[in-house]
Amino acid sequence: MITFSTLRRILGASALAVASLAVTLSAQTPTGPVPRTADGKPNLTGIWQAMNTANWDIQAHAAKMGPVVSLAAAFSVPPGAGVVEGNEIPYLPEALKKKEQNAANWMALDPEVKCYMAGIPRATYQPFPFQIVQSPTTVVMSYEFGSASRIVRMGTKEQSPAPAWMGWNVGRWDGDTLVIDVTDQMEETWFDRAGNFHSDALHVVERISMIDSNTLKYEATIDDPKTFSRPWKISMPLYRRREPNAQLMEYKCVPFAEELMYGHLRKKPSR
Repeated sequence: MITFSTLRRILGASALAVASLAVTLSAQTPTGPVPRTADGKPNLTGIWQAMNTANWDIQAHAAKMGPVVSLAAAFSVPPGAGVVEGNEIPYLPEALKKKEQNAANWMALDPEVKCYMAGIPRATYQPFPFQIVQSPTTVVMSYEFGSASRIVRMGTKEQSPAPAWMGWNVGRWDGDTLVIDVTDQMEETWFDRAGNFHSDALHVVERISMIDSNTLKYEATIDDPKTFSRPWKISMPLYRRREPNAQLMEYKCVPFAEELMYGHLRKKPSR
């Protein structure tokens, strides 16, 4: 069996990078007919899941020890190639300082630890499946983590009534690509456990298309002039869960976070 190090020596670093890029590009190129709905649109209905480590860090990162020493390898940080195109997040100087502070204190500050809804795009690549149910006028996305959900209103001119954890979602079709314009999210959500964050000015444009009947191509362009000097983009494949009994399970994590968040308020017994 040829190991990665042996293959690297044979091909050379540059050739291996080219080969890796070719595999990545081919994996995101449509490979054949895709299922369609009665109105001719790609049928995205199903249960999907990302297979990456972006929830730990959307940028490329090495494996490292986790934050709880007693858990050792059971909660170590797995390595990842990252999902940010160009591997650069263009933070403004003051925002970069805040990101670094977030990273240093993520267990106390990360909204995921407190069981807050993940927001967009993070809900897409948390290590949990999510379900898409599609109709001509509405696309509903339900997430296992925290039983979160969002409604994508197709072609609506209706305005957002108030900020929400999963934002205000307006959809349209661009050929065979579902485009979702997401605004008015809560500024408390993060992009990952590495402390990458945004402000209340976050604007996300998602593009979802089918590579084949069991694979989606997911892209999200991030724009937030209060936090970043320019828009930037993430992309990844999403895979259909194909088990015969595939379904979203119940993962209501609020009880798991109650002691952390409210334990200090417990009435102390009188002496």
